[in-house]
Amino acid sequence: MTMDARLQRRVQRYGWDRAAAYYEQYWARQLEPAQTRLLALAALAPGERVLEVACGTGLITFPAAQAVGPAGQLTATDISDSMVTRVRETATARGLNHVAAERMDAEELALPDGVFDAVLCGLGLMYLPDPGQALREMRRVLKPAGRVAVAVWGARQHCGWAEIFPIVDRRVQSEVCPMFFQLGTGRALGLALEAAGFADITSERISSTLIYHSPEDACGAAFAGGPVALAYSRFDEPTRAEAHGEYLTSIAPFRRGEGYAIPGEFVVARAVKMH
Repeated sequence: MTMDARLQRRVQRYGWDRAAAYYEQYWARQLEPAQTRLLALAALAPGERVLEVACGTGLITFPAAQAVGPAGQLTATDISDSMVTRVRETATARGLNHVAAERMDAEELALPDGVFDAVLCGLGLMYLPDPGQALREMRRVLKPAGRVAVAVWGARQHCGWAEIFPIVDRRVQSEVCPMFFQLGTGRALGLALEAAGFADITSERISSTLIYHSPEDACGAAFAGGPVALAYSRFDEPTRAEAHGEYLTSIAPFRRGEGYAIPGEFVVARAVKMH
């Protein structure tokens, strides 16, 4: 593992620890189109054993757990301790004994070969130093004929919030996935699945709109509730104000009254482990 890869994993782990408290407030509604389509493509059935990689706060976890029912099993993993803790606490509060959550690196799953009927990964692959290795790990833990359903953000030019990365990097190096939009470009996600050994691959694009009701909400989502949270935590107040202003200028074309309607795009794919 290179130093850069170790650093990127550390940034993801502690960044998402910071973002966890804000994540659902700013992103639950905005990510729903991708997550709903991912679950539809996964077509989970009662009694199945399912792994979720990069589970976050459980926005996919709990609908998936409902689909497999108490006769099934849902194992949720994430690199962030705070995210995993939230999923565990929610599962306990809801009495969902068939849901387990573990902190785990997506590129090195501490799980046996060939035990899951399906693997889900909703908007996590873009953050990994080596998404191809993560896909190979997902394939390894699947049973023969098991399927994977994954979603990533789409092409950069279709995501109106994309300037957040250079805005933050100009102030402090964020180390957040320099190739963030690569998997959403062209046929990249399907080709990555193919390279990992999957077959029967289907892929589709979803155009969406991220609605925020105020400049404060738009900035909260971009800075505090998302992937640059660790870098943002190092900003002093004048730097935060300056960065907020620059970001709001970048999304000014999407201003709607007091709020914003920012374009976004997702790519959602499904594939099968043939043998």
